Amino acid sequence: MNTENLVRIDLVTESLHRFRHAEVRVGVIKRLFAANVKAKDIDLTNLDFVVLSHRHSDHMAGLSHVLSVNPKVKIYAPKEGFGIYGSSLPSSFYRKDESLPPQMRYYDGKPPEVMTFGTAWQGANFEPIEKTTEVAPGITLIALVSDAPGTRELRELSLAVNTAEGLVLLVGCSHPGIDKIVEAAAAINPKIHLIAGGFHLVAAPDDVIAKTVAALKDTFKVENVAPGHCTGEPTFAALKQAFGNRYIYAGVGTSLPLGPSTGAGERRGEGPVLEEDDLTTYRKLARREDPFGLRARSLR
Repeated sequence: MNTENLVRIDLVTESLHRFRHAEVRVGVIKRLFAANVKAKDIDLTNLDFVVLSHRHSDHMAGLSHVLSVNPKVKIYAPKEGFGIYGSSLPSSFYRKDESLPPQMRYYDGKPPEVMTFGTAWQGANFEPIEKTTEVAPGITLIALVSDAPGTRELRELSLAVNTAEGLVLLVGCSHPGIDKIVEAAAAINPKIHLIAGGFHLVAAPDDVIAKTVAALKDTFKVENVAPGHCTGEPTFAALKQAFGNRYIYAGVGTSLPLGPSTGAGERRGEGPVLEEDDLTTYRKLARREDPFGLRARSLR
């Protein structure tokens, strides 16, 4: 694999960023994810690997569908001590007391050197990532840990791809801080061509938003942004004002071609105008209390 094969990003959920052969898996409810994949005509059997950004359910619920189609695909996920992706620990981590009879001791007093733990997706081909790692030529997983209240110690992966135009950075939710992720990415290549994904500023005050936007635009000289998911409405507005024509709409169904024409054919600085049929469907769904019938299905 080389980065010349990475030709576009398709957004098939609110913030699923797909390269031709590499994914950041940030799914939502399995049925909706499956429907959106089908609508975008994405072949999930043709994947080199999947990346799970972090353990929050809205960023991994689509994995069940992926595995139903491609059960052996390699899955990169953050390494955690007792994480749902499977993990291991040396048995030396816990204290032992040889005065106890075997039946009162862990492993009857004879633990393996390394203890392995299960995963929520039994049999899946997980490879845990503990530190920033190049997983393929020009493709790096940036591993950081959040220190923010509410998500302290949460591990998250971001995907950085070196292209001829600069670094393309795909973020899941940016819990460690979008500025810290971009700083780590700039150590790979200081020319940041595009950032797409969730910036996790949905509840941030104006001063934090202004500081972050200034860092992206003025400090890191980011060329293009395509924010979505947890970025937040005030941050959308601030980024749009700061980046102007270099702000790319990144809603569901958007495809972002990579290369010199990044964002070509897309409305920059605003969302695309809905076609009349789409607008009619949108208004019809918006009038429903449960537009996709999810609540009714859950009661069956």
